Amino acid sequence: MALDLAAQGLETLASAVVGSVFVMPRRALGGGITMRTNYAAVVVSAIAYWLLGAVWFGKLFSKPWMALENMSMEQAKSMNPALPYLISFALNLLIAYSLAQICIWRNANTIGRGASVGVLLWTGFVGPITLTTYMYEMRPRTLYAINEFYPLAGMVLMGAIIGAWAKRTA
Repeated sequence: MALDLAAQGLETLASAVVGSVFVMPRRALGGGITMRTNYAAVVVSAIAYWLLGAVWFGKLFSKPWMALENMSMEQAKSMNPALPYLISFALNLLIAYSLAQICIWRNANTIGRGASVGVLLWTGFVGPITLTTYMYEMRPRTLYAINEFYPLAGMVLMGAIIGAWAKRTA
């Protein structure tokens, strides 16, 4: 009886949390509370990652990146950017959604925990997979750093946004 009252109180408290990555509580199999995705956090983190890419490749590393990719300014200007921008944003949404699901599983409901999920995923999957490819293709380490530290920074940024959003209350 006391446990039921405590669970009801916890459920009431959890349902008061608005705007978190875990929007509405619901009962888990073991009687605890599970959470659902905050789609606004997913969209905002995808936009943040997309904007980071614009700054990363457009301002911070544009010249060394173009030189390492053997791309001239004329080639860059001749490209129609609309389709790659749209596709990259759609893929950023997919990454943000997947990251939000992993944050839920890991209870990453703070800035630090969300960011650490991003670091863990990059360190365990993205970094090793892409480094292997770069080694076999004998591509420059500097190009690896420019191309692949962008997803590291992006996953940390998205994880931090998703995790931080969980702390906002109504």
